[in-house]
Amino acid sequence: MSDAQAASGERRIVVAIDGPAASGKSSTAHWVAEQLGFRHVDSGALYRAVTAAQLRAVESPDEWTEAEVMGRAPRVALQLAEGTFVPTLDGVPVEEEIRGAEVTRHVSRVAQMPAVRRWVNERVREAALRSDIVVDGRDMGTAVFPDADLKVFLVADPWERARRRLIQRLQRGPTDAEIAEETERLVRRDAQDATQTVQAKDAVLIDTTALTQEEQVERIVALVRAVTHRRDGTSGVDPE
Repeated sequence: MSDAQAASGERRIVVAIDGPAASGKSSTAHWVAEQLGFRHVDSGALYRAVTAAQLRAVESPDEWTEAEVMGRAPRVALQLAEGTFVPTLDGVPVEEEIRGAEVTRHVSRVAQMPAVRRWVNERVREAALRSDIVVDGRDMGTAVFPDADLKVFLVADPWERARRRLIQRLQRGPTDAEIAEETERLVRRDAQDATQTVQAKDAVLIDTTALTQEEQVERIVALVRAVTHRRDGTSGVDPE
């Protein structure tokens, strides 16, 4: 895509990766973007940053209102860092804070607020005007980018998703009891997010249960290259 297209506000190449919690969306999307020279946008990180802003002001979620949360949302922005759009809160990157237990516990509540969803979706669409992107999250291929160049829906067995999440969190092999407890949490989260985790009719379904992350990335990169080759009549992807 040309600089003129970006300057005119024309959307560039969009790869939308959806899937349930802990299906590996964000890490896979980041790696795919890196392989292609695209930018990565983790929409879930925006919800987490808004949740962090709310937690700083009002610790008890029972007292949260949608209007109050939306009043703090403008403190969150996307900043480009090392090929990835990362969220900032009051101008400061907050990656460690937004991955903490308190934010994780309450982010689902914030993500279900319609006004917050609209706000996050607009920020993601703005990023797509600035560069070719790989975006992951919920309803990326349905509500946010229904005309995305490629839509991928990642799924995996809940037990395997739980095992992967715990390895990442604990930095060790989890016990079966730990995996069972985390699996129960994930299944409950799936039920809460059911209306926002829907596979687009034209999305490519990839079951990652038995795949390594490298295999996942290779498949998606091959799909992107096939799509862009067909769309642009070229053999490569313009990284910038």
